[in-house]
Amino acid sequence: MGSKVNMLNATKYVGGAVFLLGIAIFLYGFFVSDYSAVTGIGIGTIMGSVFIFLMGMFFIATEEMLEKRYKGIKLSPINNRKLTE
Repeated sequence: MGSKVNMLNATKYVGGAVFLLGIAIFLYGFFVSDYSAVTGIGIGTIMGSVFIFLMGMFFIATEEMLEKRYKGIKLSPINNRKLTE
């Protein structure tokens, strides 16, 4: 459980920091700068932060599903033979 919480916190903080940086770059490019490329860089940074967050959530969900899959009841060969006959 601890590794999932650590990965969730890391994903949350890194994604949030990049998201705020992207918003700042976008607002600077939209209102202050005369170059439209700065606005595009801000939009790309925001999209990158969303991608980082979604990939982190995917890794956490995958890890949880793998834990549930391998936690099930294991049948011995004798019990398995009885079920198939």
